[in-house]
Amino acid sequence: MPRLVADWRRVLLFSLSFWLMFIGLAVLILPELWYRQTGQDYDPNIAWWLGVLLLVAAMGGRLLEQGLAPWKEWLRIAAVAVIVFLLALLLAWPSTAAPGNAAPATESETLDIAVPFIAKEEGKRNRAYRDAVGIWTICYGSTRGVYAGMFLNDEQCLALLRAEVAEHRTGLHRYFVPATIFVRLPPTRDAAYTSTAFNVGVAGIGKSTATRRLNAGDIAGGCQALTWFDKAGKRVLRGLFERRKREKALCMIGVK
Repeated sequence: MPRLVADWRRVLLFSLSFWLMFIGLAVLILPELWYRQTGQDYDPNIAWWLGVLLLVAAMGGRLLEQGLAPWKEWLRIAAVAVIVFLLALLLAWPSTAAPGNAAPATESETLDIAVPFIAKEEGKRNRAYRDAVGIWTICYGSTRGVYAGMFLNDEQCLALLRAEVAEHRTGLHRYFVPATIFVRLPPTRDAAYTSTAFNVGVAGIGKSTATRRLNAGDIAGGCQALTWFDKAGKRVLRGLFERRKREKALCMIGVK
């Protein structure tokens, strides 16, 4: 039967390797818990590198003698943590020399392109109506909290659309690898993918070939794959076909 080490209390308090493993596990799990509770996304690049480096440092810590005085143990733990954190920042920071590098698109930059683009594609009705399957809908296709007789003016509809487009963008970004977000996703391409996700669904685009190709560095192939979402059932619809063409054109801006 497994038994605890004789000085387990000291190990718990002052072991370099134990605390590095504990902190490494925490930085991998806590951001996910934060997202589940708040819906606020985070940059997984730094968290991932920080967690990995802490766990690697913990394995190395098992080779070091653990016989220092308690305050020296804590000093050593702090020093290692600082070094690991700086290494994580260095590894996570995008290379400005990367081919095709572009500054990561901010939410505001993307929404300034995506919102008018989607508004034009979706069409607007200020008074609530039932859609084809009987769901109460308003403005640019919003269904959340809509009821019979509900009316929103143009400004309210636009604000609602902007909020919902932002939610779709945030959800879709969880499927992109850091290199995509930092290097391959200028505002125009971000807007194109967000528009398709708004129409098809975040998971549908996030798990699609379009996203897998973009994450693999095949930008043109990813943009082309957006055009595959032009069917209802097995039938190509003219309206979807034309919308996907416009999204592809937006996606391809800057691609040589």
